[in-house]
Amino acid sequence: MLGFFATLRMTVVEGVFPHPVRVDTPSRDALSRSNGGRSLSVWHCFMPDGKTGKFTGLALKLNSQQALTRRAASSTLRSVETIELSGARLSIEQIEAVATGRAKAVLASGALDAVAASRRVIVDALAAGETLYGVNTGFGRLAATRIPPSSLAALQLNLVRSHACGLGAPLSISETRAAMLLRANTLALGYSGVRAEVIQQLLAMLDCGVHPLIPEKGSAGASGDLAPLAHMALTVIGEGEAFYGNERLNSAEALRRAGLRPLALEAKEGVALLNGTQAMAAVGALALHRAERAAALADAAGAMSLEALRGTPVPFDHRIQAVRPHAGQRKAAAHLLALLEKSEIRQSHLINDPRVQDAYSLRCMPQVHGAVRDVFDHARSIIEVESGSATDNPLVFANDGDVLSGGNFHGAPLAFAFDYSAIALVALASMSERRIARLIDPDRNEGLPAFLAAEPGVSSGFMIPHVVAVSLLNELKVLAHPASTDNLPTSGGQEDHVSMGMTAAVKLRTIVENVERILAIELLAGAEGLEYRAPLRAGRGVEALRSAVRSRAARLGEDRSLASDIERLATAIRSGEFEEFAGERGKW
Repeated sequence: MLGFFATLRMTVVEGVFPHPVRVDTPSRDALSRSNGGRSLSVWHCFMPDGKTGKFTGLALKLNSQQALTRRAASSTLRSVETIELSGARLSIEQIEAVATGRAKAVLASGALDAVAASRRVIVDALAAGETLYGVNTGFGRLAATRIPPSSLAALQLNLVRSHACGLGAPLSISETRAAMLLRANTLALGYSGVRAEVIQQLLAMLDCGVHPLIPEKGSAGASGDLAPLAHMALTVIGEGEAFYGNERLNSAEALRRAGLRPLALEAKEGVALLNGTQAMAAVGALALHRAERAAALADAAGAMSLEALRGTPVPFDHRIQAVRPHAGQRKAAAHLLALLEKSEIRQSHLINDPRVQDAYSLRCMPQVHGAVRDVFDHARSIIEVESGSATDNPLVFANDGDVLSGGNFHGAPLAFAFDYSAIALVALASMSERRIARLIDPDRNEGLPAFLAAEPGVSSGFMIPHVVAVSLLNELKVLAHPASTDNLPTSGGQEDHVSMGMTAAVKLRTIVENVERILAIELLAGAEGLEYRAPLRAGRGVEALRSAVRSRAARLGEDRSLASDIERLATAIRSGEFEEFAGERGKW
């Protein structure tokens, strides 16, 4: 059954539902049914929600003739990407694709030999009576306690049960899927001593849409993400809770509905599932993916604000960037210039403008936005290295026959990267807030109405949206305190230095969410400011961006609540609907 789910392809139906729909492998019974010579399949489908990251379950019935006709007529059916896992590094794009159901993962056939070889080392070592940490010993401070052969299976089972002590809200479905993918990939490296069945069970759960309920609180990032990964392991063995479709069920029932069976863990396999950084890596990777989108869109939002404020593109000249050639700075400057091409507003104040320079929030966008990009590039490299790393303990080196205890589970590399990214995001949001403040300030907004109100005094315009941006920014500044600077020893002092990487990842996600909202406010304010520059038109990219904003939010005019407009734009940013404005070669 596992091989069946791991090898059949899936399809994505686009243009039929409001979001891409992940269509899972049908059951054997469904495959065997027919209707007038045309096979009729009943599919379990999971619709990723861009706002919540959760999947909504539904049933979709298509006979093969309908599917072929629809594909030929509108090209709305296509096979999703298949990613073969061998332990090689995964890009953030690959992680995000599997997390959102746009790609499926299978175990590469070439990985089976390495997995089997490492398993043989464990089996042989146990047969020889060797002492192996976490295999026939206790854990943490109890490492010196030897476990008899008759209790080895109970040891792994108790480990999973006892460590599944997470609290709080569950991770989103996309974050859970990313964690499952990353854990399967690190096990596929062949340094963990597990059977191939453990990896196949994780991949089958991914393929069938069985998503463990993983609470986001409880990991110190020391021996990896012990509590979160224990909750994932619970579902592997048919315990705990899981989501299947749009239902929250006990794991045994979720597996049963998907046609899967609980897996009985053998020696070493419990600790192999728990030791690692995959929960923090999953949350952080998806947050960083969103952060990169936000950084690119910040250029576009800033360009719109610059046009509304009748600013100058001179600081973005390539010669200025060439003499301080940071990669991110050069990229941001080129992006800004592309967005501002053919600006009538710029031409209107090109001659005899008494102003010498714009404020830093406009003039220094390449330097700040670019530095943020460079931080994200570094964080991306850390995450992608981690995605193809063995983070188990102990590690099994089949070529030498050695089983070595180490500390690859420590989350410091990721924790530092997430904290660093959080600080950079606050700078990005701070620049955006300063531009919003300038747009509404009658003393500094170059003739725009006070607070961008149609009738200042009678109307408040964007006065309170700016207050909201300030409130969000304050929260960001509090959250930007590095989690990785803290340390509280655990496990009776055996684990005496912890990373707090999961804390760093979760708060990075919250920071990204607030940044998306601040940028949404700037987009609304910038678009409103441009209305008062008509009939002059902004640069081509800025005009296209204004149209994209206006398709989601009307001009303010008379006062109304802008809360829903802000959230609608933030959701669009989050789901990638402004992707065309992310690069200097946009479609505008």
